[in-house]
Amino acid sequence: MARRAVAEALGTAFLLAAVVGSGIMGERLSEGNVAIALLANTIATGAALVTLILTFGPISGAHFNPAVTLADASQGGLRWREVPIYVGAQIAGAFAGVAAAHLMFSQPVFFASRHVRNGGAQFFSEFVATFGLLSIIWGCARLRSTAVPFAVGTYITAAYWFTASTSFANPAVTLARAASD
Repeated sequence: MARRAVAEALGTAFLLAAVVGSGIMGERLSEGNVAIALLANTIATGAALVTLILTFGPISGAHFNPAVTLADASQGGLRWREVPIYVGAQIAGAFAGVAAAHLMFSQPVFFASRHVRNGGAQFFSEFVATFGLLSIIWGCARLRSTAVPFAVGTYITAAYWFTASTSFANPAVTLARAASD
């Protein structure tokens, strides 16, 4: 169990470092072009997801997401007593990834986000993004399990663009992103 928890924490940390770090780099290099910054952020996030799932999947299942962990437990893929360990590792990893990204870009380790992310449209966007993510995982896992890393990475890349929330689809990301712009 310890090995799986470490894999979940490390994978989630690298995911958040990729999300936040590519967001910072995209903003710095895009000279105010928000679409280019978002494009850079989505490509980096999707690529990171594929590689992280391929790397950590054999160890922990590469959930990196409390919603995925809960869904997996609901289907008998993970024991319920392991869920708090996974979720705790994912949340800790998410904050570690934000801290790492901030340190790499000479920013304060944590600071309150100034982006307003609330309201019905944001909530519904996250519902759609998460429902889609779980559908992709279950559909691919059942019929083509080797495609899961690629399907997840490309789905999240696309969902950045078709949801008003930029598709966090992940409660650990939502929590940790509150400590970053």
